[in-house]
Amino acid sequence: MQERTTFDVIIIGGSYAGLSAAMCLGRALRQVLVLDMGQPCNRQTPHSHNFLTQDGETPAAIAQKARAQVQAYSNVSFRNDAALQVTGQNRDFTVTTASGSILKASKLIFATGIRDLMPPIKGFSECWGISVLHCPYCHGYEVSGKEFGILANGEMAFELVKLLQNWSKKLTLLTKGPHTLTPEQERQLQHYQVAVEEKEVAEFVHDQGQLQQVTFQDGSTRKLTTVFARLPFEQHCPLPQALGCALAASGHLQVDAFQRTTVPGIYAAGDAISKLRGVSAAVAQGTAAGAFVNKDLIDERF
Repeated sequence: MQERTTFDVIIIGGSYAGLSAAMCLGRALRQVLVLDMGQPCNRQTPHSHNFLTQDGETPAAIAQKARAQVQAYSNVSFRNDAALQVTGQNRDFTVTTASGSILKASKLIFATGIRDLMPPIKGFSECWGISVLHCPYCHGYEVSGKEFGILANGEMAFELVKLLQNWSKKLTLLTKGPHTLTPEQERQLQHYQVAVEEKEVAEFVHDQGQLQQVTFQDGSTRKLTTVFARLPFEQHCPLPQALGCALAASGHLQVDAFQRTTVPGIYAAGDAISKLRGVSAAVAQGTAAGAFVNKDLIDERF
């Protein structure tokens, strides 16, 4: 049987937000295609938290179960393929994929996430999501009371110190060179006995992603098993920007209250639009995107 090439909605990105949008649209009887290459940003993370009924489950297990449930809707299909180019406009988009497929859709949802830009520190990327962490709400409970390293400087470092004091009073700030704290911030860190280490970091020594110690450029070391870091990032997929979708000042795709980007017919959900990077937040945004897309399809055709 010939594969369908025309859809009501093509969802680019099939992790939690994309799967949630696909389920919502599948239940709305829409013809939906999900394009995904199976590389979610949390693929190294051992456990997911703050998601009712799934607390402590592995992200991979949540995604596997979600995909199986979405596949139960015969009007939703999946392709292990990447979108390379998008042309057209609202109600008439053409998506060209890496495999050479030419696909048509009335609406597009980008659930493509962001790409964290790793610092050039040996061992850092291997520890990312395992023992080098981005979010205390996701992982702070499990490491509470331990000594935390905080890889940051300046205003971001000060804000992370304030936040992380809720989970541990034993904090070491790793500024990777001279700190840029204000005198008042420095006084407050001294008051709360936060150590400030200004040496350049050479390596995160680890065992299969479990941090053991931080080695500095001068050869000295500090025993740390948990480090929190806020990394710069970029949009994982360049297509929304190429199509004219605006970015917010934060670097996320700009959307309105209905998950619409600044380009008619293009919507977005998940990490690509939000600082809230938990699985539950992505699922909620995906459901909203699916519902609003369906509503716009109804309004345009009624």
